[in-house]
Amino acid sequence: MDKRTLSVIVILTVIAVVVAIASAAIGSLRISPLSVVRIFLGMGDQAEATVVLQFRLPRIIVAMLIGMLLAASGAILQGMIRNPLASPDIMGITGGASAAAVVFITLLPAASVRYLPFAAILGAVAATAIIYVLAWKKGVSAMRLVLIGIGIEATMKAVTTLLIVRSQFYASSKALTWLTGTVYGSNWSNVFVLLPWTLVLLPVAFFMGRTLNVLQLGDDTAAGAGSKVDRDRLLLLVLCVGLASAAVAVGGAIGFVALLAPHAARRLVGPSFGGLLPVSALIGGIIVAASDLIARTAFAPLDLPVGIFTSLIGAPFFLYLLYKNRNA
Repeated sequence: MDKRTLSVIVILTVIAVVVAIASAAIGSLRISPLSVVRIFLGMGDQAEATVVLQFRLPRIIVAMLIGMLLAASGAILQGMIRNPLASPDIMGITGGASAAAVVFITLLPAASVRYLPFAAILGAVAATAIIYVLAWKKGVSAMRLVLIGIGIEATMKAVTTLLIVRSQFYASSKALTWLTGTVYGSNWSNVFVLLPWTLVLLPVAFFMGRTLNVLQLGDDTAAGAGSKVDRDRLLLLVLCVGLASAAVAVGGAIGFVALLAPHAARRLVGPSFGGLLPVSALIGGIIVAASDLIARTAFAPLDLPVGIFTSLIGAPFFLYLLYKNRNA
């Protein structure tokens, strides 16, 4: 990392802390930012500490972890495929997780909700396996992965819609909320579910930055440089699935974060993945946490799904990318 990248990381870390303090302070019970800081340091009023530490802080941490996982997944996918429009929610990974979750919600309504993350992860893994097998033809090319991924995503959306239409009202309502993406009701259990994935997979993703840099040169050049292209692409795809499915399993199908954050990071620190991956993760965490703050407070007492606001930002940006790359 160069000095500019380190400076950007420091600034983004400060912004993330400011967003966390603001989110912990704002709500039906207003708490001053200074009191929030005192609570984080183990001091402050006991009643306010209960509100911050038991209700707001877990939700903030979950939002940030989800954003970091999604953003890192999107950056890896864009680098692996060398396509700026690639992201897990466009290429079938999120679609597989969503379809499996909706099957669980609509067909097994009596089952415990704690098994929902496992269903989502299995769905993401199954969809990715199908994409990889169908894309294999004496190796896996980036273009085949993109085209087949888009087709699988469309298929998963059709299956999801069919299940929702045919399900009972309660189950369909719950499924639609999950599909929009929400961190409502997050607690410390959700934090402890996400934390191991984050602590293991994010460092591995950062370590794979050099491999991604080599793949940017193209398959032939990368192979000439000593990279085992198909093996590296499979490892990166597995890593991408792990990051995205962990986030989707807890937060639902929060859209466009995986697409938006890497582009913002690329503008700040350039295309080298040594800096791009950690900066993308920080930006993703800030986007989801800030969006959740707006979703929770802008229309109070309604607590809206965070995916509404990430989509409001991401959808116009996606159209801009399509227009910008129309001749590519």
